[in-house]
Amino acid sequence: MKVVSLFRLGELEDKLIETFPQVEFKFIKKAKNIPNEDRQSLDILIGYDGNLDETFLKDCPNLKWIAWYATGVNALPLTYIKEHNIKLTNSRGVQAKQLSEFIIAFILDDYKKMRTSYINQQNKIYDSKMTGRRLNGDCILFLGTGAIAQRTAKLAKAFDMKVIGVSKSGEQKKWFDEVHKIEYLSDLLEKGDIVINSLPETNETIHLLKYEDFEKMKASAMFINVGRGTIVEEDTLIKALSNNEIRHAYLDVFEKEPLTPDNTLYDLDNVTITAHITGNDYSINEDVTKIFIKNLEHFLNYNNVIENEVDLEKGY
Repeated sequence: MKVVSLFRLGELEDKLIETFPQVEFKFIKKAKNIPNEDRQSLDILIGYDGNLDETFLKDCPNLKWIAWYATGVNALPLTYIKEHNIKLTNSRGVQAKQLSEFIIAFILDDYKKMRTSYINQQNKIYDSKMTGRRLNGDCILFLGTGAIAQRTAKLAKAFDMKVIGVSKSGEQKKWFDEVHKIEYLSDLLEKGDIVINSLPETNETIHLLKYEDFEKMKASAMFINVGRGTIVEEDTLIKALSNNEIRHAYLDVFEKEPLTPDNTLYDLDNVTITAHITGNDYSINEDVTKIFIKNLEHFLNYNNVIENEVDLEKGY
């Protein structure tokens, strides 16, 4: 059994080698640098490389499983993976720790006017009458009720916030006051003081939000996107913000990345931009490797995985 990594894992490499002495491990930075003989003989591919494509996978005739060290798998050749019965796991749930903290940070930054305080500091203005807003009693409307939304909902409950979610199934989740099927989203938009997208990219979610959806949101609403930028066409989002259909947006993901310097979003006063960093976490490789170890133990015995397997039909 040969496992090839798409990046170096530091001390975790020794842990893997010690834990599985019967397995041959190769740790190589980037798919393009993996020698052909390793491509031909590898059984398992682990790690992350944004340039991993179908052409590379065709060079791996024995590939049985990809352990992807990221949550989103939409850039992978999922059709090829499905047709060749390759198992795919991801880091679902791991990045929720960091993402949920960022979401709460965005909300507090906005509600407590931290940016205004910083601008005042830069301009040597002392405004003791500035008053922030309470989170208590306000409503979060989540698009998606997965790990990110659930962990954020748990944190939001510490502030006595109301949390509503929409999902494909409409199945009730812990920490949510209400969960509805996503087809009822249009009727729920006006309830959200904060509307948060945490949905993955699928055929159903691309450009899910239209201009009229922003019109239905409260004029005082805040929109946070940490899911995928394709949830709304960029021109539609820019138009909604330019027309003040909502008060403010915190955006970490974009329809086209990276943003170019001439992107109109940079010119809007009611937008806060982060460069797709909300999932960055120094501890993520360690956490995902723990999942990989658990799965590899099972795979070696039963030729199957038990945690974080991606549904290739759904794409998440």
